[in-house]
Amino acid sequence: MARGSNTGNRALVQGAAKALDQFKYDVAREMQLSIPEDHYWGDISARQCGAVGGHMVKKMIEMAEQNLASETTRFR
Repeated sequence: MARGSNTGNRALVQGAAKALDQFKYDVAREMQLSIPEDHYWGDISARQCGAVGGHMVKKMIEMAEQNLASETTRFR
């Protein structure tokens, strides 16, 4: 990465961070992971955390495809 271009893991859309965080917990619940009440993810394995992220990406791609499909049919 070029020097000075640290983008980190921050949301690009203002206000999306809270929605993404909620989405993460929803996906974890769907995967039947038990997240402690204090929301500490340190006791969850890296493999499980990666699986949550992977499922999040898969669902976001599905949502984007559905959105694009509906826009395409709307403009025909």
